[in-house]
Amino acid sequence: MLNNALNTNEVKNSAGAEVEFSRLSIDGKQTEFSQVGETPAYQHRLSIKHQELSTGAKARRRSVVRIDKTVSGVDGSPTKVSAYCVIEIPNGNLATYDEPKNVVAELMSFMASTGANTTILYDCSGNGASSLINGSL
Repeated sequence: MLNNALNTNEVKNSAGAEVEFSRLSIDGKQTEFSQVGETPAYQHRLSIKHQELSTGAKARRRSVVRIDKTVSGVDGSPTKVSAYCVIEIPNGNLATYDEPKNVVAELMSFMASTGANTTILYDCSGNGASSLINGSL
């Protein structure tokens, strides 16, 4: 289980600076954190949710990690930016979590690196992140 305070570099922004979050709620298979010091009009939330689907050999779990941040738009009104990662694991038909770990590692490396680079690029210049931000293929 995650700590109630994410304040030891668990979350960093594009400059590589720590962003601190505190748990707001936990309810069954979901939890929500708020950025420490956020204002009511400009919420910055991190949420994690799990959903169990089917049973037996067809059982699978869909899990989502999501960040929503309300910022000031060019017109001065609040607008929301969201990013999330979803994994669906056929846990009823796997002996180990090795392949789900491989899939997440592949996604993270594509998002946060340029290939030969082994450094995590928080500035979103990694191949996958750059594609998402710029709308490029």
